[in-house]
Amino acid sequence: MDNDDELEAIRRRKIQEMQRNAADEQMAVEQQKAAEVEKARRQQILRQILSPEARERLSRVRLVRADMAENVENQLIQLAGAGRINRVISDEELRDILEKLSGAKKETKIEWRNK
Repeated sequence: MDNDDELEAIRRRKIQEMQRNAADEQMAVEQQKAAEVEKARRQQILRQILSPEARERLSRVRLVRADMAENVENQLIQLAGAGRINRVISDEELRDILEKLSGAKKETKIEWRNK
């Protein structure tokens, strides 16, 4: 009888472990779906407020400075959500925004020293 009880306890633990794994997988799938929905929502808002050229520029900026691109997107989405953007932002306007956010351009200065 001891072996039967031990086997039953092992089975129960195994079933509980499988249920936990299934629940963890389900939660991961739900989080991924939520992230995809949020990304689609953001893209839809950006399509409404940015011209095609401006969207293209922002995607190129993302390749080089992902943090800056995300910062600009967040600000534009917040402004659109608050109703402060009521027109399409052109490429030139986006360039101005990016220029203001980047601040002073970093320049490399090379000094030649004679010995």
